[in-house]
Amino acid sequence: MKTYNATPADIQKSWILIDAEGLVLGRLATVIATRLRGKHKTTFTPHMDMGDNVIVINAEKVQLTGKKQQENYYWHTGYPGGIKSRTKDQILNGRHPERIVLQAVKRMLPKNRLSRTQFSNLRVYSGSQHPHEAQQPVVLDVKAMNTKNTRK
Repeated sequence: MKTYNATPADIQKSWILIDAEGLVLGRLATVIATRLRGKHKTTFTPHMDMGDNVIVINAEKVQLTGKKQQENYYWHTGYPGGIKSRTKDQILNGRHPERIVLQAVKRMLPKNRLSRTQFSNLRVYSGSQHPHEAQQPVVLDVKAMNTKNTRK
């Protein structure tokens, strides 16, 4: 018996739409990262970009459990004393709430060239509108997968 290795001709990519309203951030990011890598497929090959294109809408309505609203994101401006921080709650209520979902998914992917290519297949929007209707995305109901995916 031989191990199956996919070739670029074997790869079938599809478009998936996920509504993030009311979903717990970490569980949502896990589902997205799995879909981006292609690990849900039976033909998964670790060194190939087999993942699907994922569209996430309503990113501003994602839920954080526990004390995660007070956790900080840090960055440095490059100037002396230029360390800056914002809490997750400030980012969710700010101008770019989709960055919370992007960071969570990016940190769940491996750190290599292939994952940077796979990460480019993710599109996150803060509202319920998206410009990818022509691709006819299939709706993935993450709420129905597990009762713990939503916060009560």
